[in-house]
Amino acid sequence: MNDLAIQLTEDGSRHLYEQIYEYIRDEIKEGKLLAGEKLPSTRSLAEYLQVARSTVELAYGQLLSEGYIEASAYRGYYVCRVEELYQMMSELSREKGDGADKPDLQQKQQKAFDYDFSPNAIDMSAFPFGTWRKITKEILSGDRKELFALGEPRGDKDFRLTICRYLHSSRGVNASPEQIIVGAGNDYLLLLLQYILGRDICVAFENPSYRRAYRIFSSFASGVVTVPVDENGISVKQLALSGANVAYCMPSHQYPTGVVMPIGRRMELLKWAAGASDRYLIEDDYDSEFRYRGKPVPSLQASDTAGKVIYIGTFSKSIAPAIRVSFMVLPPALLKRYERECGFFSSTVSRIDQTILNEFIRSGAFERHLNKMRKLYKEKHDILLEELKPLLKKYRLSGEYAGLHVLLTSREHVEEETLLRRAEEKRVRLYGLHEASLGPSLEQEATLLIGYAGLEKEEIREGIGRLREVL
Repeated sequence: MNDLAIQLTEDGSRHLYEQIYEYIRDEIKEGKLLAGEKLPSTRSLAEYLQVARSTVELAYGQLLSEGYIEASAYRGYYVCRVEELYQMMSELSREKGDGADKPDLQQKQQKAFDYDFSPNAIDMSAFPFGTWRKITKEILSGDRKELFALGEPRGDKDFRLTICRYLHSSRGVNASPEQIIVGAGNDYLLLLLQYILGRDICVAFENPSYRRAYRIFSSFASGVVTVPVDENGISVKQLALSGANVAYCMPSHQYPTGVVMPIGRRMELLKWAAGASDRYLIEDDYDSEFRYRGKPVPSLQASDTAGKVIYIGTFSKSIAPAIRVSFMVLPPALLKRYERECGFFSSTVSRIDQTILNEFIRSGAFERHLNKMRKLYKEKHDILLEELKPLLKKYRLSGEYAGLHVLLTSREHVEEETLLRRAEEKRVRLYGLHEASLGPSLEQEATLLIGYAGLEKEEIREGIGRLREVL
């Protein structure tokens, strides 16, 4: 390892070897030096600290005698495994009352659940690791120096062309590669909009909706308002009365309600956007890849003829959350603003990752993976619906046949928190609609979000079986 940055004082209050010993001892106790980590040699550390080698040897000798480090012949000094010491120290801290002011929060975070019906989980068991490994190996096996150079701010052109073709064939998106901006996650792309749209905007959000996006816009937009969602999606009449000039919506599969916006409402929304030069729609194409009944629903952008839709998508659900690759399609008018205001920002996605993902899509591996996941998720979806049937006398089911979660709404007067607590007592984790509400909830009935993608088929059966006992 590198030499240790020890600040030594020579005021005579403590010997130098004691200062070195105490520094290394404390670093090990605090977990900053890990078990098995190699320490610098006595000669190297002495030269770095400008002290006699015997001084460092004295410090190491004390650490050896107390069991903090061990010596290996011809190899050097290594940190010992002392987890038991950490455990003892943490227990002593708890006995002294450390952190006693927030035990409830810690307990809630550490609660163990046998079944977690998260609406945001995905199944990684069927991921084509072999294919991904092969593509990565082939790309890195050659001396491709260009992959280690700074790329284009919008993302590599070949990758943007591949995304462009994929979006057109799967979602009907009409765009050129120049209109596509690649970024590390939706958050980054939404933050770019403060430069493209400016801060002097009023943004309308569906209520309930994606809270993270709501918080991002609240951090810079001059105004943020909420508009209720009905059985057809965002209310355009309420949107027109809100004073907003930008609307954030999810027409293909609204989160969390699961509403798919019909063509009539889409035309109303596009007409509203075309009514003023500064109006725009931000289309979050959430979970659009997963639909289990009927024909695929095209994107809102596919019907936009006035250049009013900013389209945003991601590979987090279709491939893996850790991919952290999202994309934004800007209408031509806003593209000029992007080039002027933030076209100088460097791309936040590694060129190596872009190249791997580009080949994964271009080779057809992505399409095969998606087809496999659609089949797997449909099987889980169907099992969930079958297991929920006994509950449908007391609950109303909605949001099925698309996405990765369904909604279960109580027909009786019961608090949402009561249902969540009953499930928790059975070691089953559920999620309430109130968690996605922006301000006062418009939904009076208790509604549960039940995701199924992250669970095995038998786990779905067992988990819902437990819920039937208490719901």
